[in-house]
Amino acid sequence: MLRAIARHLGEDEEYYGMLGLLHDIDWGLTKDNPVTHLTKMPTLLREAGFDARFIQLILSHGYGCDCAGLENEKRTEKIEHALAAGETITGLIHAYALMRGKKVSDMDAKGLLKKYKDKRFAEGCDREIIAEIEHVGISLEEFFSLAIAAINGIKDEVGLE
Repeated sequence: MLRAIARHLGEDEEYYGMLGLLHDIDWGLTKDNPVTHLTKMPTLLREAGFDARFIQLILSHGYGCDCAGLENEKRTEKIEHALAAGETITGLIHAYALMRGKKVSDMDAKGLLKKYKDKRFAEGCDREIIAEIEHVGISLEEFFSLAIAAINGIKDEVGLE
């Protein structure tokens, strides 16, 4: 998903892709106590050779959440908004695909937008975070099209059709 955003924006696909891949690197260690999510990540990434900037960008996807003391932090950079929105849209798409018999291959932005507007559907997907994509200069409908296409590219790997 993040690679698709980067491609659309003319940014570094590898860098954005790595952010998307590693944003929840400590989830397996912290999922039993979600308030500790992102507390182990800095050490893990530092030990793997990632720089402070990369680590700070990963932390930004937790801004506003009750984890790692980040609840009062705010995203300000386009790349931060892209990471947060990109992470969150995947949950909405996956929920919609499951409702459609795991089918994402013929999903369209218009149908996804309808589900996005239904607050009862996939209640755990934070619509405000998804809407942050507009801070990047991408409209919601355009973002939905990009995201659906990105998920279609890996549908077999994520158990969708």
